[in-house]
Amino acid sequence: MNIDFNKNNDGLVPAIIQDSNTKNVLMLGYMNEDAFNTTEKTKKVTFYSRTKQRLWMKGEESGNVLHVVDIQLDCDNDTLLILVKPEGPTCHKGSDTCWNTKNEVHYGFISNLEKTIEARIKVGNTEKSYVASLFEKGINKVAQKVGEEAIEVVIEAKDNNDVLFLSESADLLFHYLLLLQAKGFKIDDVVTVLKEREK
Repeated sequence: MNIDFNKNNDGLVPAIIQDSNTKNVLMLGYMNEDAFNTTEKTKKVTFYSRTKQRLWMKGEESGNVLHVVDIQLDCDNDTLLILVKPEGPTCHKGSDTCWNTKNEVHYGFISNLEKTIEARIKVGNTEKSYVASLFEKGINKVAQKVGEEAIEVVIEAKDNNDVLFLSESADLLFHYLLLLQAKGFKIDDVVTVLKEREK
């Protein structure tokens, strides 16, 4: 790996630390050549501390080390992306990331939709919320609705109307997310099972 440590005239390059599983950025640090070589050798992220003026292994005091999964170099050879498995919170203030955010898997719109479903279940306004009213009818009714939507997807799959097929697919996915929550699960639990099968 041909890293340009001299580009900024201080012998340091920024190292972006990203969780290899969640893809969340955990922190930013700096490495000199010794820190990089130590990181490669130990498979634990080691920075050059500008305040301490020495090499500093992340977690050397707290135990919250960052285990290296992969190291990538950018197109200008002056910035590192280090994919890690964190052991405990990354920030020295105790949060998961240095931006005080949770280091959890996020599936974009699907995760946002899960949060909306969860919020409507908690509020429980059955007169204004379809989610709350269906949830209140119990697991059998929710499961039945998933079955109905699945049949409609199959029917539309055999036809040539893509708009209806996608519409019914959206209905199925929505009700499946509701069923998962009714059973106490999230989409990430399903993804975990799929990942286990991939091994």
